[in-house]
Amino acid sequence: MKLKNILWAGVSALALVSCDDYLEVDAPSSALDEFVYAHKSEIDRALNGVYAKAIVGDLYGNAYQQTFVYNSDVDMQINSTNAHAKNSYARFDCDELGSEIGKFWTAAYRLIEYANKFVRSAENSTFYAEGDADVLQQIGEAKCLRAMIYHDLVVMFGDIPFVFHPAAEKGAEYIPPVMSRQEIQDSLIKDLQVAAGYMKSSKSVTVERCSKEFAQALIARIALTAGGYSLHPDKEDERSYGEMKRPENYKDYYEIVMLYADSVIGSGSHRLTQAYQDVFVNQCNYNVVNGDDVIFELPFAKLSTGNTGYLQGPTYSAYEGKTVGVWGEAKGSTRLNAFYRFLFRDNDLRREFVNGMWYYSYFIDSFNQMTDSVYIRNDYTVHNNKWSKLWTAEGSALGNETTGSTGINFPYMRYADVLLMYAEAANELNDGPTDKAIQCLTEVHSRAFLDGDPEFIAQAQTDKETFQKAVLDERKWEFAGENSRWRDLVRTNTYSEELVYSFLRYYSAGLQNASGFCGYEDAINEHDGKVYIDNLPERIYYHAYRIEELNEQGLYFFYNQLYGYHATNTAILSKYPNQSLKSLRIYNPYSRAKTEPTKGLISVAGFSADAWMRADFYQWGDSEAGVPKDQCLYSFYGFIRGDISGNIWLVRNGALEQLPPTIPAVEELPVVRYILPYPEETIKNSMGVYKNYYGY
Repeated sequence: MKLKNILWAGVSALALVSCDDYLEVDAPSSALDEFVYAHKSEIDRALNGVYAKAIVGDLYGNAYQQTFVYNSDVDMQINSTNAHAKNSYARFDCDELGSEIGKFWTAAYRLIEYANKFVRSAENSTFYAEGDADVLQQIGEAKCLRAMIYHDLVVMFGDIPFVFHPAAEKGAEYIPPVMSRQEIQDSLIKDLQVAAGYMKSSKSVTVERCSKEFAQALIARIALTAGGYSLHPDKEDERSYGEMKRPENYKDYYEIVMLYADSVIGSGSHRLTQAYQDVFVNQCNYNVVNGDDVIFELPFAKLSTGNTGYLQGPTYSAYEGKTVGVWGEAKGSTRLNAFYRFLFRDNDLRREFVNGMWYYSYFIDSFNQMTDSVYIRNDYTVHNNKWSKLWTAEGSALGNETTGSTGINFPYMRYADVLLMYAEAANELNDGPTDKAIQCLTEVHSRAFLDGDPEFIAQAQTDKETFQKAVLDERKWEFAGENSRWRDLVRTNTYSEELVYSFLRYYSAGLQNASGFCGYEDAINEHDGKVYIDNLPERIYYHAYRIEELNEQGLYFFYNQLYGYHATNTAILSKYPNQSLKSLRIYNPYSRAKTEPTKGLISVAGFSADAWMRADFYQWGDSEAGVPKDQCLYSFYGFIRGDISGNIWLVRNGALEQLPPTIPAVEELPVVRYILPYPEETIKNSMGVYKNYYGY
């Protein structure tokens, strides 16, 4: 398809589809703008079409949640291919031929065109001229959706084509100009500042719609990105991957962050009153909670849109298209780094909830009956248990033949994010944490600890650098699976460093298994602030129980004693999202110090000797070759990789250079080529106007 067609394909604001249960769209596509924008009900239906373009699979329904979530110390996609691949996005190895790039680009500009058409038409209506509050709110919603996708395009592609008017108005040959990211971000901020002034508060707008607070929070997010580092092209050297830079006036953007984050905080419209896991379990059960953590969540519809909870959570395998349970197949393919759980502080409730170490499959018994069973996940990643279709109550389950299109909403903006954005900006502008910045960090951190973890907060206040690290660590623990971590590392210019250590954790575990020694363990321990990498539990003991079985056998006290949980943690355990399927109780997931359960503990718990199952972990080495397996060598291929000869290579501008024994400082490491190329078809149809850089 020609670019000029890609950018305005499906331009009619009337050829719409439903984007949630409450959205009704059946206006005939032949209707005229004069009719639509003369009736408030029709304007609302036209706005539904803008939302519908945002929740397609090529954008926020799937791609944003999985395809373009890059590898880091939090989110992880394993790859064992020792060769370039056109679509290896997560490992920084792709090119303009990758089909997912083209699909995302096309879907993004369709959303932009729909939003531009809606805004232009609504602003030409009588309602707008009269200052009608409902229509002003609807225009603000369309502007928020437009800013949201433009922001994500800028983060992913850098400088991009940018227009605020319908491209179709310029004629079939029109090619929108590429603008610099700073110009785009400035334009988005100014546009949202105006929109926020007339939008309705989230006290009267559901979190499935864009509100004043979402507009303000989005301003803060865009400004924080604009004031941070990003990869800029070297247009004089086609081989160059570019240079990490930030604008000279970056503090001006931090002022905007603090101002608009403070506006959200001061409105009193949102609070962190739900328990952390309840935020996501409520989403899995289609409970829309207003006024709490979520500020805006993408409104998917059951059996129609969105793969939230199909991509995440434990795998649930189907047999001949069906499962034993009522939930249907779950892919469970959006995973977390195997070492992520080691990076938490002890007793962090998020760690136990988010890091899923089990999955479900079926077996056919001797009577040819299909039966569910639970298995430990002992490969290179763990599941992200924030969302799962399996957390849905049986009464509202989707059916045992379903797969994706779960309709589970995905949180694009949370109040916890706003609090941490404010804390980061205030710390930067004041050369150290203010009382309010400390309060914001405390509000997020303390929710995850039964005792609030005051020691962490006290240490965080030491100085500017310590507080900045504490905020980034908090974001690391808080936003797994929300397409956040790699973006935070980019804008703080720490991505190169964190990727080196992310690679070395895998490499070290694999090499220890293969030959017993790596040589980078001390550096990893120092960087992570704890000793664990050379004490990984190579054999883990576990058994499976349903929650009600634990209740019946009175085993809560036993688990508290065995695992060292606080006594009140039984309430957390009893609230686990699924009370029907078995989940695993693991004895030693964090250290090999506890080698195996003792006979005494087994007898106290009333287990037979064979009640404990065991699995071998971190078997990631090729003992014959004496090197880690390919999954450890090549999952960060486009930035750092190993080889079968025992070398570790960094990739600088497409060339390999050996990693020295001492890890280089950030400024000495190569840049991470996280920027995506324009799709080939876009380049071709631009008639030479668009060009790829960054070594593509």
